[in-house]
Amino acid sequence: MDSLTQVVLGASVAAAVVPAAHRRVALLAGAALGTLPDLDGLPIALLTDDPVLRMTLHRGLTHSLLVLPVFGAALWWLFRRFGAGRVAASPVRWFWAIQLALVTHPLLDAFTVYGTQLLWPFRPSPVMWSSVFIIDPLYTVWLLVGVVVAAVAGPRVLGRRALAAGLVLSTLYLGWSLVAKGLVERDADRALSAMGLGDAPRFSVPMPATTLLWRVVAMTDEGYVEGFRSLAVDRGPMRFDAYGSDVEALRANAALPAVQRLAWFNRGFMGARVVDGRLELSDLRMGSEPDYFFRFTVAETGTGGWRAVPPEQAPMSRDLGETWRATWARIWRDPGQPDVDGGDAAGRP
Repeated sequence: MDSLTQVVLGASVAAAVVPAAHRRVALLAGAALGTLPDLDGLPIALLTDDPVLRMTLHRGLTHSLLVLPVFGAALWWLFRRFGAGRVAASPVRWFWAIQLALVTHPLLDAFTVYGTQLLWPFRPSPVMWSSVFIIDPLYTVWLLVGVVVAAVAGPRVLGRRALAAGLVLSTLYLGWSLVAKGLVERDADRALSAMGLGDAPRFSVPMPATTLLWRVVAMTDEGYVEGFRSLAVDRGPMRFDAYGSDVEALRANAALPAVQRLAWFNRGFMGARVVDGRLELSDLRMGSEPDYFFRFTVAETGTGGWRAVPPEQAPMSRDLGETWRATWARIWRDPGQPDVDGGDAAGRP
């Protein structure tokens, strides 16, 4: 999730469990701890300029549920032994404040589609529950209000109630996102089964800043199909558009380290195309046809066949402002209606 969300989540959980007299300090400590895991981007950037490695190393060691509790315990011990008197005065509550501020960060990240390596250093594919977009104001706003009220109220009971309300409402929103995902996947399963794709690998993901409009992608032998579902207006069978992928070129380069690492990271949800003799791979989970946030050139062909090249990331060409306007219009417009707001009759933002 975005940095603001992680800051207010860390602040909320930490301040909710410490004694009232420590609440304002816990807001600051929780905010710092809540954003700490994302600082892995700095050493990764120093370690390598390979864009594939930068993408796939992120949300690794610093997001591991096997690492963060140990780090949190060590940090708690240091503060209790050598640091702030507050930790020594209420050690049990501060232990849980530190632990919760740290571990809620990767758990929340796992609700997005990017993928989070919760079990690092073990190497299952990153967890991607994919029920909220990386920025969703309807999740963040409740936490933000709770933190602001608690900062103003200080030790007064109003602060505790505001934090509790923010955590409850934001958690209920996460619960709704899972319900919405289930409804969309039910409709997608029916439509894909009717198309003979009942067993096809697939994923669903909410569109930017909403849980009312969803995108579903299923892989096929020739490429993939993409469909959209608005929980606000869509009725009847879900419709999908088919897109080709250069599966032969992808297969020919499957042994390349960059291709293998991407396939592990995105679970094989990749589109492939050859542009000017160079193989470009798109992570189908982030973006939508025809533009994706993560596109990498990993190989080129010549007289001797395919060979690896240093990975390069292609820029995204889509106008994000226009994408949001089209997304908002698609939420409220039945795809069977004439296009007037920037989408198209097939329901694609």
